[in-house]
Amino acid sequence: MSNFRAYLSLMRPPNLLTALADILAGFAAAAALQHTVGNEVFGFIRHDLPWVNLGLIGIASMCLYAGGVVLNDFFDADLDQLERPERPIPTGQVSRFRAALMGGILLILGVVLAFLSDPISGWIALGVGVLVLLYDAITKKNNFLGPLNMGLCRGGNLLLGISIFPQQVVTIGFLVIIPIIYISAITLVSRGEVHGGRKASFNIALVMYLLTVAMVLSLGVLNEFEVLNSLIYLAFLLLIVLPPLFRARRTNDPSMIGVAVKYGVLGLIILNAAVASGFAGWFFGLLLLILLPFSTLLAKLFAVT
Repeated sequence: MSNFRAYLSLMRPPNLLTALADILAGFAAAAALQHTVGNEVFGFIRHDLPWVNLGLIGIASMCLYAGGVVLNDFFDADLDQLERPERPIPTGQVSRFRAALMGGILLILGVVLAFLSDPISGWIALGVGVLVLLYDAITKKNNFLGPLNMGLCRGGNLLLGISIFPQQVVTIGFLVIIPIIYISAITLVSRGEVHGGRKASFNIALVMYLLTVAMVLSLGVLNEFEVLNSLIYLAFLLLIVLPPLFRARRTNDPSMIGVAVKYGVLGLIILNAAVASGFAGWFFGLLLLILLPFSTLLAKLFAVT
């Protein structure tokens, strides 16, 4: 592994596209509520949308995510020496100091870019950065606070996408509950990647996956959300995440658990496509779904967890 690839591996490239998907889903929902676009095929192909802000927030989100996972490896360096010796820091390809420096710079860059878009976005990004550090350094060791903290990071990321239209942060901020529940389920399952998991964890994760789908469907109470547009994406999501989860539960094999976590993470793109399509039309959901094959390809080259 070259040094460049080692540094790239620290940032979990497949996951960065899932962070961008959060932003696009938040952007779609906020734009629909703003009545800037309607629920039609070409509603988003317009010159008067805040494309520059979307670009800034998209890059900011990926910086925040990359900084978080790099610092996660920094804090876990001693543990990885025993459990994941193939990671860049245990192999000596990246020093702990450089990982800390890289992670810190990425987090700061993410916050700065968000402030350049809008002060509200900046404060949300700062909050996400604090949650990231809290998870990496403290809460990930707790069976309850760890998954909840990670879910809050993802919820904050979706809120960051919504903040491209600052007026909608309060109006549809409740949408953050969806990724909070979904990512909490994934984090709960991921705790068994090394030594195996508990069946109770798999059962809770299953309930949380189904609850996530139910919450997306419940958005149909909003005039701006077309449930029919999201159905095919939700069915696809369950098809992707449930079989690996069932296999992991049956075998309790750490490698199978890793696969379940991998598909859970990739499923975030599908979940975001379901939300986006409901608010902005099936065409925008399809555009967002295009991120999935790229993320899947990167998952074959780099670790997801």
